[in-house]
Amino acid sequence: MIRKRQITPDEALVRLELLCARSEQCTYEVMQKLMRWGISSSDRERIVDSLVDRRFVDDARYAAAYARSKFLFSRWGRKKIRLGLAAKRVARQLVDDAVESATEGECYMDTLRALMRSKARQFDQPLSREDAMKLCRFAMQRGFEWEYVSGVLDEIRRGCYEDDDI
Repeated sequence: MIRKRQITPDEALVRLELLCARSEQCTYEVMQKLMRWGISSSDRERIVDSLVDRRFVDDARYAAAYARSKFLFSRWGRKKIRLGLAAKRVARQLVDDAVESATEGECYMDTLRALMRSKARQFDQPLSREDAMKLCRFAMQRGFEWEYVSGVLDEIRRGCYEDDDI
């Protein structure tokens, strides 16, 4: 079996600087990489502190970028974005701020409406109870809150949209 060459702390720092310059990374991800590379605990702390001090790693910036991209491109709701950031161990206040700024305004409801109307096209109209439950489950798995999902479901059932919208 071939053993991998041990990475020195200085090499790890350079690699992480390059990685962080290319894409946003949070403190937790950087720490996990260092652990996988076998860097000692004291060196890990020193490297992470250096990256944070020089703003290669910024959890607030990471949370904002994560929330924005997951909402705009993956069309995730607030709950799913929060869970994703919690899994990355980002501080709750940073998560709340990022999610609030990424999903503020009518854009959030417009995204949910478009998502549910698109999915509703797969079902016969009017929606049966089973199809309505499938539609709600789909939207909630995307991280949207029940009160918004049920409101949009009512709109779809009442036909409160133009045929061109769906």
